[in-house]
Parts: sequence; C-alpha cells; structure tokens
Amino acid sequence: MSRTSYTTRFSYAASDVAGQLVFCFISFYLLYFYTDVYGLSAGTAGTILLVARLVDAVDAPVWGVIFEKTNSRWGKSRPWFLWLCVPFALFGVLTFLTPDLGHSAKIAYAAGTYIICSILYTGINTPVTSILSALTPDPHERVTLTCWRMYGSKLGVLIVNLTAFKMVAWLGDGDDRRGFMLAMPIYATGTILLFLLAFRNLREVVKVDSKPQSVLGSFGAIKGNWPWIIIFTSSLCFWIAFIARVSTVPYFFEYTLHRKDLIPVANSLDFISLGTVFFLPWFCRWTSKRNVWALGLLGLVVGQLIVWLGVTQGHSVAIVMAGWTVGFLASGVAMAMPFSVLSDSVDYGEWKTGIRAAGLLTAVGAAFCLKAGAGLGGALPGWIMELSGYRPNVEQTAGALRGIELGIIWVPVVFFVLAIIPVLFYKKYELLEPRIHAELDARRMKS
Repeated sequence: MSRTSYTTRFSYAASDVAGQLVFCFISFYLLYFYTDVYGLSAGTAGTILLVARLVDAVDAPVWGVIFEKTNSRWGKSRPWFLWLCVPFALFGVLTFLTPDLGHSAKIAYAAGTYIICSILYTGINTPVTSILSALTPDPHERVTLTCWRMYGSKLGVLIVNLTAFKMVAWLGDGDDRRGFMLAMPIYATGTILLFLLAFRNLREVVKVDSKPQSVLGSFGAIKGNWPWIIIFTSSLCFWIAFIARVSTVPYFFEYTLHRKDLIPVANSLDFISLGTVFFLPWFCRWTSKRNVWALGLLGLVVGQLIVWLGVTQGHSVAIVMAGWTVGFLASGVAMAMPFSVLSDSVDYGEWKTGIRAAGLLTAVGAAFCLKAGAGLGGALPGWIMELSGYRPNVEQTAGALRGIELGIIWVPVVFFVLAIIPVLFYKKYELLEPRIHAELDARRMKS
C-alpha cells in the first residue's frame, strides 16, 4: 500500500473545506435568500436553479475537455486551484448582493450571478476529484484520501451552518439584505486562502503517458464504462434528494415546527456524518463497496421515514431530530463512496478503451451530478411550495405546509430509493479491480 503524507491528506481536506465555504452557503440558503430576502417568488427561484442546471449540461463536459487538454508545469488538475479561486469567490459574493432593480432586472441579475458562480464551481471543484487518481495509484489509499476529503467537506458545512444565520443577523442588525452582503465576503476569503494552501502542498505523483486525444476521443472513455454510468446515475439521484432535504430546512423549522432557532442546529448535524466516514476504510474491508454504498443510501431512507413519523406524532421535535440524525449519519457513507470509486471508473475506462479521461469523467460524473442535484434539489421544493400556496414571512396555509413537507420528506425519499437501484449492479465491476490494476501496471511498464 502506497501511503500518502499527512501534509497531502490535510491539504486534500482543505480543498473541500474551501469549496464548501461558498458552495454550502449557496446550496443550503440560496432558495431562502431568493424568496424571503431578495423578494422573488418560490416558483421563480426554482426556475433560476433549473436554468443553471441546463447550463451545466454544457459546461461540465466542456470543463472536462479543458482539463484533459491542460498540461502545465503544475500538472493537469492542481493549477486550477490557483487560477479559479478568486473568480469563484468573487461571484459567490455577487450572488448574495441585492441591487435595487426592477422585477425583471432582479431576476436577470440573480440568474446571471448564480449561473456564472456555478460554472466556476465546476471548474474549481472537478480538479478536487480528478486529482485523486494522480495523488496515489493505490485504491485503498484513495479511499483513505476520500475520507480526509469528507472530513474537510463536513468541517466546511459545519462552519457555514453554525455561523451563517448568526453572522447574517449580527452584521445585518435586523437587515438581512445587509447581513448577507457583509457575511459572504468572509467565507469567500476563507475559500481563496484554503485553495491556495491546497495548490501549494498537493503534488500529482502518478504520471500517465497517454496519447493525445481529440475532443470526441475523450468521450470514448465513457463508452461501455458501466461503473461510471452506475456512479453517475446514483450520484445524480443522491444529490437531488440531499439538497431537497437541506434546502427546505429553513421553511420546515420556521413554519411547520415553529422552531426557527433550530435551523443552524439541524443542518450542522451534517458534521456527525464523519462518524461513519471515519470507519469507511474498515467498512470497505469488511464487506464490498457495493454493500457499504447501498446501506448508506438505505439509511437515508430510514432517516426520512423517522422524520415523517415525527410530523405525524404532533410535530414531535424529538422524533424529527432523531430521524434527521440517522439520515446524516448514513449520508457520510452515501456521499463518500461515489467520490472514492470514481477514480476506479477512470481506471476501468483506460483498461477497456485505452483512453484515460480523468478530467472528463470526473467533471461529468462528480461536478455535474453535484451541481445538477443542487439545482434540481432546490428547484423541486420551490415549485411544489409555489403550487401549494407558499408566501414568505406570513402564517402558512395547510396546503403550503403540506408542500413544505413534500419537499423535505417525500422528494428525498423517492430520489434516495432511485439512487439505490443502480448501485445494486456495481459488485460485478468491483470484483474486476485487482485484474484491472495489474494489467494497467503491466501496460505502463512496457510503454
């Protein structure tokens, strides 16, 4: 086993803390910001999120091809941390500004800033995944590094959720527009510094001598790459469900449970998912990756059903929080596994087709799924709430409350179940990994 240094591990974790400081702020609170602060309707906000996802259908493959064509003195993935950290942070700040514009201009501004920020996120987040296969050739060490990445991700989420609402309230002093405007630059500064730290310390040590590929040639790595197709399908469904779950939290706790004070606590519980992430390497030695992955998704379904039970039992906060805790514990495994096995699908593509397209496969298989899931996961509850009669900052009707419950409970249940189905077929390809790595090593020694 090729063991990486703790400097590499900490720096790899820092790269995901960096991304989450802005992306988590957007994923968890943008829908609420649009409807209750900026004054857009829930339906309009949902449509903006959908339009951004349609753009992703184009920008993710384009970024993937750009990454494949990147050849710098710093490697293929690492330089993007340096090149994009400032633009990404800047547009994160612009997304939460509230210029005094007419209704149509407000919609155009909101859509434009969010879409550009989303495009830049693909550009800087995809290398966090694609660099993994270049940090070590060892599949077990890749699982370990993925765990460190998840530690960083959850730390970033915890920081945002423990501080975001409090910082907005403190800096805004009763004016949420001013609060969001002043709070976001603080997180954006952290994003820049941590990406620069990752750039400084990470090294691409796995050198692959591959023939230059045409743009269309890079897409050949997807043909017949069933492990990647499984990862893509399951990940997309997972992120739709997960973001629908967390983006509806402000509405559910404020209007359904009448416990707005618990909003920071509810989403900060995401940090406990590290309890399962910590044991992920052991889980994968104890049983197959397929089983660990599927059980994580099943645990999320169970957690959602417990939340539903709490709602039916007189809106019991204790039962709701118990279900929320179960779901977040399970999410650690369900979220980490696709990032870990994605590098294995890159190896599978090279073994089967002779084409190693780490940039393209991770851009579409990870960044696109994450962003498309974030957009659709935010859009679906927004549309449901609009159709149910939701109006911000007033007592909600029974129909509006049902819409909120659909968004936070049942939309996630449906998509978590859909995410399980393709994972059940992964075992066949997992068993091929020793053969694939042996044959790839032999090919590289001959070249």
